[in-house]
Amino acid sequence: MAGKCWPSESELNEIRETVSDMARVNKEEVQVVVSPYRICPLGAHIDHQGGNVAAMTINRGILLGFTPSSSSQVVIRSGQFKGEVEFRVDEIQKPRQTTMIKKENGTKDSSELKEQCCWGSYARGAVYALQSKGNNLSKGIIGYIRGSDDLDSSGLSSSAAVGVAYLLALEHANNINMSPIENVEYDRLIENEYLGLKNGIMDQSAMLLSSHGCLMSMNCKTKDYKLIHLPKEKQYAESGQPKETKILLALSGLKQALTSNPGYNRRVVECQEAARILLEASGDYEAEPILSNVVPEVYEAHKCKLESNLAKRAEHYFSENMRVKKGIEAWELGKFKDFGVLIAASGQSSIQNYECGSEPLIQLYEILLKAPGVLGARFSGAGFRGCCIALVEADLATEAASFVRREYLELQPELASHIREDTAVLICDSGDCARVI
Repeated sequence: MAGKCWPSESELNEIRETVSDMARVNKEEVQVVVSPYRICPLGAHIDHQGGNVAAMTINRGILLGFTPSSSSQVVIRSGQFKGEVEFRVDEIQKPRQTTMIKKENGTKDSSELKEQCCWGSYARGAVYALQSKGNNLSKGIIGYIRGSDDLDSSGLSSSAAVGVAYLLALEHANNINMSPIENVEYDRLIENEYLGLKNGIMDQSAMLLSSHGCLMSMNCKTKDYKLIHLPKEKQYAESGQPKETKILLALSGLKQALTSNPGYNRRVVECQEAARILLEASGDYEAEPILSNVVPEVYEAHKCKLESNLAKRAEHYFSENMRVKKGIEAWELGKFKDFGVLIAASGQSSIQNYECGSEPLIQLYEILLKAPGVLGARFSGAGFRGCCIALVEADLATEAASFVRREYLELQPELASHIREDTAVLICDSGDCARVI
């Protein structure tokens, strides 16, 4: 399926009509948060260690239509999930871990918890984040939220996109002005403190800081970032590089919620343990045990002290950090072929050193690398579910998508049968930042 204009007028109109009916207001009073999904060509799994990342958004994502309520009441419906979420912004929100205790201590029943875990918790988490920094919320929102119809968003950080959408809507309803960097921190509070996920800040940073056609580069330790622009078209002359690329999203059909998979959080802990051993070996007992606090010289001198799993995690961090730096240079020069080679190497390190990916995702990654016009590919997201991404020459994108669909169906007929044929491999463009329209 080829790239498209997103959001379309029909999508916006449907959302505005739904909220208009819910809130009994004119359509013109309904505003829409556009919160795009992100991809991370380089910098996978190192943001939580303060590493460097290179990310961008795509022209798919979350749309949240809303209007301020006349009270503190929040009422939200979803295009993907049944039911309705209702609560008040003047209620004190507590981290989900503290509320999900034994039932005899007053925990809600399992059906209520399941509904909250699916999607209601992100709205509550946004209120929690804003409350935790002393923001006064007096107005709730009446809203309708939905993801892109043609896309299973697994591996594209739809959770961060949802959190960002609720933050922007609540801030707008309460006349709270926040910078993109401040909202990066607020969304981190939703994910790390409210939901208990040990991820870094790459996802929300890409969504809040990106610009169409640019690569967003960030140092996740200092939070310094810059947008990397492509060179002007005349600089491509006689370079042998493709002049235009597209992004392929190849869906695996494999689904599992990140917060229920211990693999992600366990690998974060392993990175921290590797950092602690390396720092102490160098005589540093004070620095926070994250790998960005370990200089490459210390790593090289003491990596022999790491047991096998920790050595692999550290090797992924240091090699991926270097790939990001080389990738930024390649992007600035329009060297898409070099950039693609780095993406493929990142994917291989994710398999060998970070030990991500099930058999279907590894097969999909290998198929993409064989597809016509594909310059590089890797897993998207944590690597335990979802999809793979690829950078492909624009004029070969349709042929590559057909090749991937055909080959994956042959290897994984059961999983492929759960994906609509016309959306199994999507051709996307880069997107813009999250915003209210």
